[in-house]
Amino acid sequence: MNSIVYLVPAFGAIGLLYTAWRFNWVSSQPAGDANMQKLSGYIADGAIAFLKAEWKILAYFAIPTALVLGYLGTQEGTPENPIHSSPLIAVAFLIGALLSATAGYIGMKVATKANVRTAQAARTSLAKALEVSFTGGSVMGMGVAGLAVLGLGGLFILFYNLFAAGQPLTSDEMKTAIEVLAGFSLGAESIALFARVGGGIYTKAADVGADLVGKVEAGIPEDDVRNPATIADNVGDNVGDVAGMGADLFGSYVATILATMVLGQEIDVTDNYGGFSPVLLPMLIAGVGLLASLVSTFFVRIKSETSSVQNALNIGNWASIIITFIASYFLVKNILPETLNLRGFAFTSNGVFLAIVVGLVVGALMSYITEYYTAMGKRPVLSIIEKSGTGHATNIIGGLAVGMESTVLPIITLAAGIILSYKFAGLYGVSIAAAGMMATTAMQLAIDAFGPIADNAGGIAEMSQLPSEVRGRTDNLDAVGNTTAATGKGFAIASAALTSLALFAAFVGIAGITQIDIYKADVLAGLFVGGMIPFIFSALCISAVGKAAMEMVNEVRRQFREIPGIMEYKAEPEYEKCVAISTEASIKQMILPGAIALIVPVLVGFTMGPEVLGGVLAGVTVSGVLMGIFQSNAGGAWDNAKKSFEKGVNIDGQMYYKKSEPHKASVTGDTVGDPFKDTSGPSMNILIKLMSIVSLVIAPYIAVKGDHSHATKAPVEIKVENQSASLTKATAIKLDKPTLTSLSK
Repeated sequence: MNSIVYLVPAFGAIGLLYTAWRFNWVSSQPAGDANMQKLSGYIADGAIAFLKAEWKILAYFAIPTALVLGYLGTQEGTPENPIHSSPLIAVAFLIGALLSATAGYIGMKVATKANVRTAQAARTSLAKALEVSFTGGSVMGMGVAGLAVLGLGGLFILFYNLFAAGQPLTSDEMKTAIEVLAGFSLGAESIALFARVGGGIYTKAADVGADLVGKVEAGIPEDDVRNPATIADNVGDNVGDVAGMGADLFGSYVATILATMVLGQEIDVTDNYGGFSPVLLPMLIAGVGLLASLVSTFFVRIKSETSSVQNALNIGNWASIIITFIASYFLVKNILPETLNLRGFAFTSNGVFLAIVVGLVVGALMSYITEYYTAMGKRPVLSIIEKSGTGHATNIIGGLAVGMESTVLPIITLAAGIILSYKFAGLYGVSIAAAGMMATTAMQLAIDAFGPIADNAGGIAEMSQLPSEVRGRTDNLDAVGNTTAATGKGFAIASAALTSLALFAAFVGIAGITQIDIYKADVLAGLFVGGMIPFIFSALCISAVGKAAMEMVNEVRRQFREIPGIMEYKAEPEYEKCVAISTEASIKQMILPGAIALIVPVLVGFTMGPEVLGGVLAGVTVSGVLMGIFQSNAGGAWDNAKKSFEKGVNIDGQMYYKKSEPHKASVTGDTVGDPFKDTSGPSMNILIKLMSIVSLVIAPYIAVKGDHSHATKAPVEIKVENQSASLTKATAIKLDKPTLTSLSK
């Protein structure tokens, strides 16, 4: 294998150096007065307390799981059904879990520093506030991408040297190296699911409680210092939208690259890299995408108070896409040979590049479509505002309709992307398209993390009673942040769809099956069961938010009732009790949804076989993608419909503002949409990828007997001698395996 592979961890190291540099820059910015710092301290302490409690529970899960994986790694299988693994898969799993948790921690740490500094910067100008908040987001984006590229590239080099040094790409030894590497992805996705679900339950329990009692009943602003749930609400922005999102996209990033590597390992080529180019390419694309994102962060700037924050972010996003596009062309043309073949599908290096382009375009279109359905001033949000004029029920109806409608264009885009990428380069093309889409993860995550930082900054400005122009600037950032959060979730679910298809293809090959026949009753049953899983998963998440929110509402009401002087600013609420409610509820309630994703593939695979499990994966992928898009977009549209009332909206020729009846209806819609967009919706992409990765890891143990190898089967040559008294005639007959099977019957 060529030394070019060492560029991969080097790219990751560059990303982490940038992370450290920008983290120090954020830390050096003014943090405001003593009161602002005290409030920020409450938020930071609450976030750390949650992560410690969450990590303790996750350790109880991770260690036994690692032991089971280690035991499975000792199994060698049979001559007809060999298993290529090692006990080191347990180590890979733990490293993946640790780095996933670290990615979330980096984001949470910088966000709790950047929030108060953004609020202070907003006292100066909108441009300075954007610089601080986006730099905080870029620290998270580059930290997540840097850890992913460094971890995956470093472990690949390690496992190659341990298991397959000097061996060709398609060898059994390389199968072992890739299978062990899959443990890294499994660890990352497992932690990501728990972090996303737990953080989502936390943030929405606090948000719903703060809204229902503070805004609706007490008539005070969302982030008023008198609201006992306001600190918990701001903590939730960090543990859910920052730490949870960081772990989420870390797992997505790793899974996408791994899926392409698994398929690439089947391709036998002659190149200048020892035949390893199909496996090296996705890692190198991730590396150059990281550098493209790094460069593009410097394009996100505005000049005046009237400049468009959304346009500034769009410029940075498009810059990262264009740079990755150009770099990918030179990578593909210089690394891959002219022709390749995967499972009988021949394609060219040009086809691979075009598949990458498809991935970049699909990612950009998904972001654009999501922005349209969730942004202020666009038709979908305006339609919800209009329906708020006739009450709470019509607001809910309008939001649900927008969410359902918003699935059409993304699904058509995804379908077109799958068809085109497959046409250009087969299954490898679908997978490399996902890798191309995820290449700019660092920039996507920087834009996404900017939102909760701005939201926290607005909360601190409100609680500190800073001048109205400060809150106006933070509200400007926050409104854009709502849209960027929705586009980030749209980007994540799109990548999950393509990645899951690639993981599915890898699973089919390793499990030794050639097709999923839905005419079989058990396979069709598996398809329906898979389609049901996102619904029960969402129900558990939303129900958990509802239960915790009820506790939060009762606690806030109790404090308003029993602590005299809160409303007159004479007494400080007991913030810590609300923080404790969200922490305890989220830790307890995240376990069951997470267990579903991990246990179902194992149960189905070992009891019903790989083909039925394939049906389950197909069902959960289709249903999960639709549910993810619907819930995330409906929630985002409801949220910005509510925020539109802050500047005033026109309904049937009359202006309405905050505290009006239409505004109260919009608050109800936003409250319903909160668990949609921040708990169950964004968890869908992790759910479908995690189930696919679990299936991939167990595939060697449930493989169809005697058909385990996923390499192309060579024809079998049989020599038949036909003797007679006058003539001996030898004839060679070539039969492929299906023919032999039919003859044996």
